[in-house]
Amino acid sequence: MFRIKARVPRKVLAMGLPTAWGAMAITYKLACPLAQQDSLGARVVTSAVFFAVGTGLIVHVRQALLRELRQVRKVAGAAQSALLRPLPARIDGLNVAAAQLSADRSACVGGDLYEVIATEHGLRAVMGDVRGHGIAALGTVAAILGSFREAVHDEPDLGRVLRRLDRALARHLRERARDEHPASGLEPDTPVAEEFVTVLLLEIGRDGEITALNCGHPWPYLLSGTSVGPLARADPLPPLGPFPLPAELTPLPCGSLLPGDSLVLYTDGVEDARDARGRFFSLEAALIGVVHHDPITPQTILSTLFTALLRHTRGRPADDMALLVLRNDRTRLQCGQPLGARGTARATPHNPQPTNHR
Repeated sequence: MFRIKARVPRKVLAMGLPTAWGAMAITYKLACPLAQQDSLGARVVTSAVFFAVGTGLIVHVRQALLRELRQVRKVAGAAQSALLRPLPARIDGLNVAAAQLSADRSACVGGDLYEVIATEHGLRAVMGDVRGHGIAALGTVAAILGSFREAVHDEPDLGRVLRRLDRALARHLRERARDEHPASGLEPDTPVAEEFVTVLLLEIGRDGEITALNCGHPWPYLLSGTSVGPLARADPLPPLGPFPLPAELTPLPCGSLLPGDSLVLYTDGVEDARDARGRFFSLEAALIGVVHHDPITPQTILSTLFTALLRHTRGRPADDMALLVLRNDRTRLQCGQPLGARGTARATPHNPQPTNHR
């Protein structure tokens, strides 16, 4: 048995109610004898009728706008989830946790990005921050992450991975500029000003050795025992976008991530978070408090930091925030364990971590 359910098109409903309100007001004005009178009572009634009609139209428009806003937020949230895919709890012997908090209340999206992938060249991670936040930043996030997910498998050198990201960003910005200003006639190699992305690339070998390339991004914190300190203090390269990369890109050796050690990667929205008095959030002090917890897991670090951040900002952050925690738990793994054909991009997620923290 087939059941056919008739549905009135949404556009018809959207236009029908305002038309009905307007028809009612015109009918009252033309056909109702009371509306033709010039007495005070008649004018009061006429004003009340038109006030009711105007109020009904305003309420209708408001509800329509709210429906559209909910739809935009739903689509944006789905796009964000597709870009920042939930990370598995373990990747190549490292315990992993990550989350992102957007400052844009109109859409649960932000301009922060992160990814962790196991390859035949080692475990590689990226943390980045796109200028701006909200839906406008999604295209740039997609360009950077898409290029990273391909390049980490193809390029044996971390510097060549960074160059691939730089070219992908430049191509995306030119295409966006042409779409927004088709009459500009931009040439293929024309740079686009005032757009940039900070990027931190990390490579962790099977022996725990860390190498990094940093383009304008905050250095992560290394948690070793009860000590907390920056992974490196070298000056970073300029952010991707406004300036060309140097001719030679030599990854910086940053020591080792020993068994039991953790790395905390973050975007500048974390340390730039302010309280009601304008005081900045002290990430290092918060981490010093975290290392005295037992046990210290990436999930514990993540939960503690986001709770402290939301308390510090009273739940109203001014900028996007992202945190990525990597802990070396390779003590029970064999160092010669293969990663699979070309280095499997991800292990099968058994306990994925949330992409958005709320």
